[in-house]
Amino acid sequence: MMKPDVIVIGAGLSGLACALALRDRGLEPLILEAADGVGGRVRTDRHQGFLLDRGFQVLQTWYPEAQRWLDYQQLDLRPFCPGAQVRIGGRLHRVSDVWRHPARLPEMLVSPIGTLGDKLRLLKLRLDCLSGSLEELYGRPESLALARLRDRGFSPRIIERFFKPFFSGVFFEPELAVSSRTFEFIFRAFALGDTALPARGMGEIPAQLAARLPREGIRTGCRVERLGDGEVQLVSGERLSARALVIATEGLEAARLLGREDVSGRMAGRGTTCVYYAAERAPVQGPYLLLNGEGQGRISSLLCPSTLSDHYAPPGRALVTVNCQGVLDDPERLETDLRRELTAWFGDPVQGWERLAMYRLPQALPVQAPPVPYPGGVEQRLAERLWVCGEYASAPSIQWALNSGRRAGEGVAAALLGRVSGATAMGG
Repeated sequence: MMKPDVIVIGAGLSGLACALALRDRGLEPLILEAADGVGGRVRTDRHQGFLLDRGFQVLQTWYPEAQRWLDYQQLDLRPFCPGAQVRIGGRLHRVSDVWRHPARLPEMLVSPIGTLGDKLRLLKLRLDCLSGSLEELYGRPESLALARLRDRGFSPRIIERFFKPFFSGVFFEPELAVSSRTFEFIFRAFALGDTALPARGMGEIPAQLAARLPREGIRTGCRVERLGDGEVQLVSGERLSARALVIATEGLEAARLLGREDVSGRMAGRGTTCVYYAAERAPVQGPYLLLNGEGQGRISSLLCPSTLSDHYAPPGRALVTVNCQGVLDDPERLETDLRRELTAWFGDPVQGWERLAMYRLPQALPVQAPPVPYPGGVEQRLAERLWVCGEYASAPSIQWALNSGRRAGEGVAAALLGRVSGATAMGG
């Protein structure tokens, strides 16, 4: 068995990026993962010939860290159409990114999602979100996203019909009680790149990263029971030691390993429920995200991944993914409600849809309420031989998961190779 220089606990995107950064600097990491595979929350399951991403997940191609680490050509990315289709008054209305599709400006001007003034304010919002560096963006005055939109003069109509349906599906927070900085960062990502899926599922992203590591450097099915000074004890009783440890788990697990129950509430996540259906044909043409702008109902958003890539469904079938807020609903009651709403949206063919799976994900995303500091500057060293990385320690997104992992790997390498930075304790 290899003798590692560093033990990384967790094989999500952050842990994988950390391990790759360590190897780039000549150190040997060992990743310990409690689950049966890599990826953390970014996993894809195969079920009856369908590919089911675990929850509503997409890749924003603009993310600088994704461009650093990922081979987009190998992932065979399939982009959504910029914008979305929003259901308002019983009809779907297309909301286009007119900066990429100027010919759709007349359509946007008459769209019922907001007033003409709202659409002019959207232009100003876009310009503001794109200005400055990321560090400057996260240094701006902070409030809740909903309050910021109201302060900018957006009408209740566009907030209810566009901002809440669109961004609540991103943040899993229906009232946009998230940091305005996080909101502006995500708005920038949508504006500057494509929203895409790998042709063979989101699980291809961690699989691509893991393929660059030696097979013996990743052990799955290994849950860490407790930490010591440069040592971990597994649930099995096995003890492993290294020159340094990196915790790259989700927030609640990190709090457990650190013995910090007093911060577990801060590390809790937001939940979502995703329901997957097999249909004879997709209910909507084109690779669009569909949003519920009606202000009521169980559906938050809906997409058909098989319209982007035929790998997502067997020949002659279509995959429909419905996203709902929260995880507390009774599954059968939710199914009944969804069937009724989907039938109102798409008609009688919905009765022939086969439910493939229902995923309830209580830790789908970290909570993103203020304060949210610049993620690229968050301290990661907790003790002489202990570091931490992951979204919960900074901000959520594939961008910041990869960034946090890379920076932790660089910090560990600098310390072990003689360029030691000062240690800090975890804030209470």
